[in-house]
Amino acid sequence: MRRLPLLVVAALLLAGCSFTAPSGNAPSQAREFTFVAPGGQTRLTYDPPESRGAVRGLAGQDLADPARTTSLQDFAGQVVVVNIWGSWCGPCREEIPDLQQVHRLKRDDGVTVLGIAVRDDRDKARDFLRDRGVDYSSIFDPPGRSLAALRGFPPNVVPSTIVLDRGHRVAAIFLGSVRISELLPAVERIAAEPRPGTG
Repeated sequence: MRRLPLLVVAALLLAGCSFTAPSGNAPSQAREFTFVAPGGQTRLTYDPPESRGAVRGLAGQDLADPARTTSLQDFAGQVVVVNIWGSWCGPCREEIPDLQQVHRLKRDDGVTVLGIAVRDDRDKARDFLRDRGVDYSSIFDPPGRSLAALRGFPPNVVPSTIVLDRGHRVAAIFLGSVRISELLPAVERIAAEPRPGTG
C-alpha cells in the first residue's frame, strides 16, 4: 500500500506540461492555501491573484544559526521563492545556481529566495550552500515539519519551488527541478503585480 503514494509522486515528476488554473476552475482558496495537483501537472500557476491561497505559519530553525528561527514573516511584502532542497539531491545541485541568480538579480525589486533543507545533515547542507556561494536564507528542517504550512503539499517531491506573491499567496509551483528560463519570467510577472489590497 505504501507504493501507491510513491507512484503518484513519480507520475508528478514525470509529467512535464504547464498548467494555468483558469479563474473559474481554480481550487477553492478563499483563505489558506491547500495544494491540489490538477491532472498530475508539475507546473501550476494560480491566476487571477484573487484565487490564490495564503501560506501561514511557515517557519523553522535557521540553517546557518540554530539559535535563530527563520520565518516567512521575516519577508513581509516581498515575493518569496520557496525552494525545497537537500544536499543529497542531484537535481538540487543543478538548479541551485539558477535560484542564486534569481535572488541576486531580483532582490532589489523585493524578491528573495528562501530554502528549506529537508532530510539532510546540518554540516553537509551548510557546506553545500557555502561551496556554491549561496547567500539567501534556508530553514533547516530534516523531518519536513515546516511543510505543513503548505497544506497537502507532497513532501517527497524534492526539489520543488513555490513562488509566493507579496501577500504570501501561492502564485506558482514548480514540482521537480526548475531552470532560470522558466523561473525568472514567472518571478518578474508576479513581482510586477499590484500589492494585495492596493488595486
